[in-house]
Amino acid sequence: MTTVLAALEHALLNSGSFNPDIEVAPAAVLWPDKDRLWQPVIGQLQARLPQLWTLGDYAPEQKTGPAIWLRCAMANRVEGVDAAGAIPILYLPGVSRQEIRAIESCPEALKPLAELQYRGVIWSQVNAKDWTILAFLRSDQGGLGLDVAQDRAALHAMQLALYRLLDVDISLLKGKRLDKDYFNTLLIDGDPIRDLLQWLDQGDAFKAAKGDTAWPAFVEIIKSQLGFDPDKQGTLSAAALLAAHEGPWQPVWDRYCEAPKRYPNIPALLEKTALPMDMFADKSGWPQWNRQQEHELRLALTRLEQSSPAQARKAIADLDNTHGERRTLVWAELGLSPLAQSLKWLKKLAEVTKSSIAGGTIADMANTYQTVAWQADDAAVQALKPIDQQEDFDAVSTAIRAMYTDWAQDAARYLQDSVQKHGYPGLGAAERKPVKYAKSETVFFVDGLRFDVGKRFAETLEAKGYSVELSTRWSALPSVTATAKPAVSPVAQLISGVVGSDAFEPCVKETEQKLSGHHFQKLLETSGWQKLAKAETGESTGQAWCEYGDIDSEGHDRGWKLAKHIDAILAEVEDRIDGLFSAGWKQVRLVTDHGWLLLPGGLPKTELPAALVDSKWGRCASIKPGSHTDELLYPWHWNAEQHFALANGISCYKLGEEYTHGGLSLQECLTPELIIRKAGNAYVDVKAEITDVSWRGLRCNVAVEGAFEGLLLDVRLDAGDASTSKVMSTKTIKDSGVGSVVVDDEDLDGVTAVIVLLTESGELIAQQQTRIGGE
Repeated sequence: MTTVLAALEHALLNSGSFNPDIEVAPAAVLWPDKDRLWQPVIGQLQARLPQLWTLGDYAPEQKTGPAIWLRCAMANRVEGVDAAGAIPILYLPGVSRQEIRAIESCPEALKPLAELQYRGVIWSQVNAKDWTILAFLRSDQGGLGLDVAQDRAALHAMQLALYRLLDVDISLLKGKRLDKDYFNTLLIDGDPIRDLLQWLDQGDAFKAAKGDTAWPAFVEIIKSQLGFDPDKQGTLSAAALLAAHEGPWQPVWDRYCEAPKRYPNIPALLEKTALPMDMFADKSGWPQWNRQQEHELRLALTRLEQSSPAQARKAIADLDNTHGERRTLVWAELGLSPLAQSLKWLKKLAEVTKSSIAGGTIADMANTYQTVAWQADDAAVQALKPIDQQEDFDAVSTAIRAMYTDWAQDAARYLQDSVQKHGYPGLGAAERKPVKYAKSETVFFVDGLRFDVGKRFAETLEAKGYSVELSTRWSALPSVTATAKPAVSPVAQLISGVVGSDAFEPCVKETEQKLSGHHFQKLLETSGWQKLAKAETGESTGQAWCEYGDIDSEGHDRGWKLAKHIDAILAEVEDRIDGLFSAGWKQVRLVTDHGWLLLPGGLPKTELPAALVDSKWGRCASIKPGSHTDELLYPWHWNAEQHFALANGISCYKLGEEYTHGGLSLQECLTPELIIRKAGNAYVDVKAEITDVSWRGLRCNVAVEGAFEGLLLDVRLDAGDASTSKVMSTKTIKDSGVGSVVVDDEDLDGVTAVIVLLTESGELIAQQQTRIGGE
């Protein structure tokens, strides 16, 4: 790359060239510049040419001084000023070539330099004229041969932009018309539309920051490109043109819409401009128009309170035809169209709830819910996410209740009737068979992972590159954590229930002690399972139980606002899963205890007098012995001899509950289970064990039992990190079940390390801590 500055430097140096065989070196290169055109960039040049000195007032730190000082400098009599063997270049601002040539009339102050015209050279054009900027850029005889406009505006802009022009690659200037717009664009860093938006956003602060050089250039370029004078017409006029975004203002509007959050003050500025009076004019560029549309949509949604479900669904479709387009506007990006955003999901809710799922067998209902109907619950949650204001919540919740309540109520009642007739599809504790868990598997418990949330989370993990198998299981009844969490644990076979537990809490089967956290952990440990604390990763070749992500607590605490926090909770769960795989785990089984019902504005209430119950939760209750009630009773998962009541349909025993669970519905009881692996790295259930380790010097010998065929032996500082391997090369375990490797660094003698067995694809099969060189 050759810049204009480099070309100028070359031209100056080249002017002093000579043939040493027949010539003596010129005493100096004289650079006359009558109009001081080059003076603003002399400092830039001096940084590259230390032998460049300037005629002027005495200022040695700037390599500037009167003629006599320059002569002293040439004679090496000025401390700190040295041409270092190069030919001095004397820049002469305010002096023309003719003044130097006419010795008789030469000003007294120049006379010490006059004789240098004979012993030195003058840097000038072939026509003996001084090099102006325009001449240097245009001339093809010693200049750059560029196409430069010569009008006054272009020359003025060129002079102002000279310091930026020097840094431009000449190849980028070839074949281009260099006019005032080009030079002005250089002055404002080459992005006038960005600057225009910044001016609208910052007002006078932008003008002040630009200063006396860049601001006039900005004005000129905007006048040229948009026919708009920022100085004369001001920001409000510009804002009105931006909102209308017609003609040359369309690219400006498009640019604003690409990143509106960079200009946070523009919406307020647009608000100060008047909407067009023409009723057919496009008003989408004004935020007040969008606000008016939101208001009209809010009123329309609120009016759905008196509508039947069918009428509400029809109205939602009509409203989306009117307001759906607003989701593509910049106001949606800025969060100023929450109802239009919500309407997208209300439309989905309307579509899904057109079809009832209250029909067929329980298996039919479960299948329909997994394939299609889950989207209704998902849509209701998504519709609530954009909402912040109470008046918007009132409108959206009215729409959700109008379409969703009866649909969910009918499905729950039908399921409850079917269970009364045919039994609950979820197996009781006594009927469940042990789950076969794989080696290097973590059972990852998330409290309250409803099916629709699990479905979305599975899609997120797959998009990130994981392999995910999504299946379902029926929650233990009642669908509360105390009962359902132990049922999905790997020690479920060691747990039972005793009659009389009114809090639905099971016990340790062997001792009938209440299943406290302490006893649950002991069961895990005695069964060979690790219980990982929040940040622990454990031994990845074993099996572990991990709890992370409490959706249920957030739902009880926040009600409908859970919808606004689910994504953050799942992001944390995703990070935790990433961490487990990074630590060497091969499989994560994501399980949950129950789902939940969420109805903004509150679930319908079922009366159940307190005098009839030992305990009463949101959707389940323990009836006092001998009490009579019309509530339907169901056997407890952990002991079929004990029964409890579940609330009818989607009703709740407590008034005003928006979020709850414990009852019998697809939302609460049909829960997701995700088997997660790294994609393209199929899990290999290879079982091998290191049975003996011995060291002879730095040679490690091991004996292995199990399915060790093809396994490799390695010694690492960190088991899961192949880059920490310390052996000369990994070795295959021999058919006899023995293997050996050599550590290649004597300095590691005595260092703690890990012996690992791994497959050819790098999966860890077994590991054992050791000390290099032996004890």
